[in-house]
Formats: sequence, C-alpha cells, structure tokens
Amino acid sequence: MSKLEVMKIDWTAHSEQDTIQLAGWLGSRALPGTMLALDGDLGAGKTRFSQAFAAAIGVTAIVNSPTFTIIKEYAGSKLPFYHMDVYRISLGEADDLGLDDYFFGEGATIVEWASIIGPVLPECRLDLYIEHLGGEARRFMLTGHGEPYVSWCRELGTLGGVSI
Repeated sequence: MSKLEVMKIDWTAHSEQDTIQLAGWLGSRALPGTMLALDGDLGAGKTRFSQAFAAAIGVTAIVNSPTFTIIKEYAGSKLPFYHMDVYRISLGEADDLGLDDYFFGEGATIVEWASIIGPVLPECRLDLYIEHLGGEARRFMLTGHGEPYVSWCRELGTLGGVSI
C-alpha cells in the first residue's frame, strides 16, 4: 500500500461569517464519499461549521447536533449529508455501527469528535481541528490526507491559508 500525500494548513476565521464561508467553500467541492473529521473543544464551533457545510450541499432541514442519536441523515439537493457525533461512543461501538456504509456511500460525511474513532475513519479524509480564539474568531487546522483533500488544502493556501 502506498503512503498517502498529506498537507496541513491553518485558516483563521475572524467572524462567524468567515466560518460559514470556509464551510461553504468545502461544501461546494464535496463529492460522494467526502469525509470531514472534526475535532475541537466544547463550544469551538463544530456544529455551526457542520450546519454551514450542510447548507452548501443543499440541505434545507434544520441541522443540529446528533449528540444523542449519534448519526443523522439529511437529504441535500447536491448530496445526502451524514452528520455524526461520536462523543458518547467507544471505538468498539463505532466499529459495530457499520460506518463504512456512510464513509464510502453516496453522501458527504462530517464526524464531530472524530479523533475518538480515529482507527475506523477512512485513510483518505480531511481532518479539521477548530480552536476558539475568543469572540467569533476560530483557528482551523486542516490536514488533507490524500486526494482531493490535499488539493483543497493547497488551494486554500492560495486564498490566504498558511501551509504548515
């Protein structure tokens, strides 16, 4: 098995609108099987980011945290959206949920608290760690693993992100 190319980039959102724009930019590039792995402290903005991403792929339903249901499925005009929150499950439980059907399905998937189930996540994905900087400002640390995610990070670098 060949090693995937990896690219890291920092992106600063100075306002909620900047966060919405980043999520929308990523959503506009989403294809079937798109996988975004979100992490960050409580209140960092994972669910708000997920809502904006969902809107970008044409989800008109209200998107809220799937904390107690673990997985919520939404119809989008561009793609189905699979929104997961794995904060309350173990790695073993995650392995039993049949997540590959979502990860490699026809929709785009966002997993909040993704590091909890890291070993069962697809190798090819975009990791996003969100750091709350105060007020509406957020630092997004994006790591693209394989294509198209490395290309997305490269392109974000030309739009003002900083490669690290």
